[in-house]
Amino acid sequence: NLDDFQQDQSDLSGLILPGGESTTMGKLLRDQNMLLPIREAILSGLPVFGTCAGLILLAKEITSQKESHLGTMDMVVERNAYGRQLGSFYTEAECKGVGKIPMTFIRGPIISSVGEGVEILATVNNQIVAAQEKNMLVSSFHPELTDDVRLHQYFINMCKEKS
Repeated sequence: NLDDFQQDQSDLSGLILPGGESTTMGKLLRDQNMLLPIREAILSGLPVFGTCAGLILLAKEITSQKESHLGTMDMVVERNAYGRQLGSFYTEAECKGVGKIPMTFIRGPIISSVGEGVEILATVNNQIVAAQEKNMLVSSFHPELTDDVRLHQYFINMCKEKS
């Protein structure tokens, strides 16, 4: 809840926004008055890693919605761009600073475009699937669904650099 977040924020090294249903997650963040405090923490430099729905929460613009959620990362995203659950797939691709990693996509978003300060870390079929802007790391895929921890280690290193 908000009180716990504000109290524990000084102890946070980083924040992971996981996959799930971004509309529901955004609504819950609003209902619990968490949207603004989390947004402020991110803009103040708290490292954050958004995977799938977490990526959507961080996007400044979502093509199918009038408003964004946290809106901290300079990118435009398209929700559910990889289609239905049956359209989910697994592949391997090069991720800058990490190497070739396994990627599991489950109805994942596509990053349609990024702003000048955003570094593209990985693409699959000419679509941006991982990127970083300052203290914000995002992936369209679910790195937690494989045994490869290198992308998580990349984020941990971001958190250590912040400390």
